Amino acid sequence: MIKVRGLVKKYGDLEAVKGIDLDVTAGEVFGFLGPNGAGKSTTISTLCTLLKPTSGEVEVAGLDVVRHPDAVRHRIGLIFQDPSLDDQLTARENLEFHGFIYGLPARVRKERISEVLEMVGLEDRAESQVRTFSGGMKRRLEIARGVMHHPQVLFLDEPTLGLDPQTRNHIWDYLHDLRKREGITLFMTTHYMDEAEFCDRIAIIDQGKIVALGTPDELKARVGGDVITISADDPEALAAEIDRAFGVATTMVSGNLRMEVDDSSTFMPRLARELSAPVKSLTMSRPSLDDVFIKLTGHAIRDENAGELDQFRNMAKIWRGGGRR
Repeated sequence: MIKVRGLVKKYGDLEAVKGIDLDVTAGEVFGFLGPNGAGKSTTISTLCTLLKPTSGEVEVAGLDVVRHPDAVRHRIGLIFQDPSLDDQLTARENLEFHGFIYGLPARVRKERISEVLEMVGLEDRAESQVRTFSGGMKRRLEIARGVMHHPQVLFLDEPTLGLDPQTRNHIWDYLHDLRKREGITLFMTTHYMDEAEFCDRIAIIDQGKIVALGTPDELKARVGGDVITISADDPEALAAEIDRAFGVATTMVSGNLRMEVDDSSTFMPRLARELSAPVKSLTMSRPSLDDVFIKLTGHAIRDENAGELDQFRNMAKIWRGGGRR
């Protein structure tokens, strides 16, 4: 469904994307993760026809994004992080307008609106103004709007950011049901690593290159053993002592030290017994996708991605305005 070969994107002398290759199969839930400045938003903008590649081949739904951008746009849906619904219109009117813009005949629009509203559990609020909706309801309506025109690929930027855990779970129920009903391919970004577990496969991009690609289990297997996290008043001094006394390398993440060990059950008691530097807390966990991300990039994704929000907002403005860069 998505095929990328040797994608390069340059801004003057800056090479934002450095020859990446990527394949996404039909019906797959694909996660795309990367820190700020890694080339993630540039890659997604290219897939969505908002940017032209400097070189390389990019196909979405079997169509070249440079030679057939309008046809690609009719085959994809987009759900941006920032709200893009008209609050003064009803749910039905928002969907009616979207269907009209995409050239759906009136009869088809009427049938499709009923289908997608039922799909996201909003059929009883069809005539309500969107300004009366909760955040979760608005997100569900945006999902309904994104699939109104039967796209083959749905791009989702942070689909549940800012929602409470229960609403997040409900949104994922709708997305899984959507894939089953529509056979659609989902291409998403998220800061919630627990959500990335829902993906069939994940690609991590850093400094313009894909540094890892695989299933969540395959990626977690790249972190050896257990992960120990230490909080201390002087983490730099503690890191030096751990390296000197135990020969274990540590990584500083959000002011805490992290290290990987083969067997935490034997290492942690020794660590607590022999350390001379004061320690505030000492915790152990099995490898998570957060640990994979930190191991590969040296950063926590939540710390690094804040600067990309403005880039996605610009993407949304370009898309809604109908322009192309």
